[in-house]
Amino acid sequence: MKFLKSFFLPLIYFLTVQSSHAKETISSASWQDNIDQFFGEFIVAPLASFLFWPIPGLQMPLIVAWLLGGAIFFTFKMGFVNIRFFKHAIDLVRGKYDTQNSKGEVTHFQALTTALSATVGLGNIAGVAIAIGTGGPGATFWMILVGFLGMSSKFTECVLGQKYRKIRKDGRIMGGAMHYLSEGLKELKLKHLGGLLAGLFCLLCIGGSFGGGNAFQVVQSLDLIKTVFPFLSVYPWVYGLTLCILVGLVILGGIRSIAKVASYIVPFMCGIYLIACTYILFILSDQIPSAISLIFQEAMNPSAAFGGFLGVLIIGVKRAVFSNEAGIGSAAIAHSAAKVSHPVEEGIVALLEPFIDTIIVCTMTALVIIVTGSYLDPSNQSFIANNQGGALTSAAMGSVISWFPYLLSIAVFLFAFSTMISWSYYGERCWVWLFGDKSSFIYKTIFLLFTFLGSIITATNILDFSDLMILGMAFPNILGLFLLSNNVKNDLVAYEKIKR
Repeated sequence: MKFLKSFFLPLIYFLTVQSSHAKETISSASWQDNIDQFFGEFIVAPLASFLFWPIPGLQMPLIVAWLLGGAIFFTFKMGFVNIRFFKHAIDLVRGKYDTQNSKGEVTHFQALTTALSATVGLGNIAGVAIAIGTGGPGATFWMILVGFLGMSSKFTECVLGQKYRKIRKDGRIMGGAMHYLSEGLKELKLKHLGGLLAGLFCLLCIGGSFGGGNAFQVVQSLDLIKTVFPFLSVYPWVYGLTLCILVGLVILGGIRSIAKVASYIVPFMCGIYLIACTYILFILSDQIPSAISLIFQEAMNPSAAFGGFLGVLIIGVKRAVFSNEAGIGSAAIAHSAAKVSHPVEEGIVALLEPFIDTIIVCTMTALVIIVTGSYLDPSNQSFIANNQGGALTSAAMGSVISWFPYLLSIAVFLFAFSTMISWSYYGERCWVWLFGDKSSFIYKTIFLLFTFLGSIITATNILDFSDLMILGMAFPNILGLFLLSNNVKNDLVAYEKIKR
């Protein structure tokens, strides 16, 4: 509680002073605009020019080609593990192969829901809407394809997360990309490269936890919720402060607390959302065939209005990776804490994430937006222009179920909350790897500060910053996965002999 007081009391005082001056000549919007402008000009713009260098001739961002190429390589290298072990993955999550001798802090199911809580979130609701609004229905096809291929990337990184994790004397687990990059490459006589890649990964992951895993969730959920509760348009900081308090209470408990909360929230929020999507698609079932046809047509021959084939492909890849995080190494942090009898077990469990996240949830969101025609409605164009994807999805659902935006606002809040608590763990593990256990308090303070900033910074700046950090994590991670892929392949072959 001392931690919460030290952070929130000065913040509450500051907000009280701001509110008292709201009716004076200097409005509260001015200080919000200044922060937003500074964030966009001095943080987002320089990072964008550095990380999103276009490949000459293709004009495709290097990171997009890197992710797509990596996913294809791992799919073939692992012998289409995403298909061959799909049923086995379900059996593992059900606990069919659990043993009392397995070492770890959380179960397969809790590890999966913790990782899913970081991926099944506003990326599925807001990100998909943004992709369709800016890239057209064809972006859906590329999102699904990248989700399918990403199952192999997720398998590879989570096997390594388990293989190189460290179990402390107090029982706490330390694992993730920073560990297999440093320790795994050290075994390959690439110690200095491993240290460099691990450090770069940690810096990008910390930035990603502040952006996509935190502030993006706040701003996108706020954009939707304030359409239902208009007073938040005037006092957006109230929403940010509320989330600060709730998130702060959970993240103090560590991975066990986060996993416990996630194991309840994720199934509940997914259930609400998928039931609503199913109902809408049932009502408009006669339009589904034409929607699917439009997705394939636009994917292969998109209209010039959406930037052509390459533009739609890039949008689909970016939004898919932002949604399921395959290849960026974040999920390996959560899965490294799972109780397993063999590292490959958790990799197989992890490959379910992109399937659930992208192939199921994102596809259903996309179909709802397309069959309702909300992305073409002139009254919704401001949502697309301002990257307010959550509001666009709400409008699509509200056009069929008038009262659903109220229920969706609750689901969106839970989506955002669960994603934030999981990403706080990812970022905190990377922070501790760089600066030590005693510095954890500093990270949590900064994380909560970004939670508040998310309520006053525009969606466009947050979206750009999130892409830069989260997609940037793939640079060091996929290079490490490629160098260590033979180890994973050998482990997979050995596991097959044991289980079959």
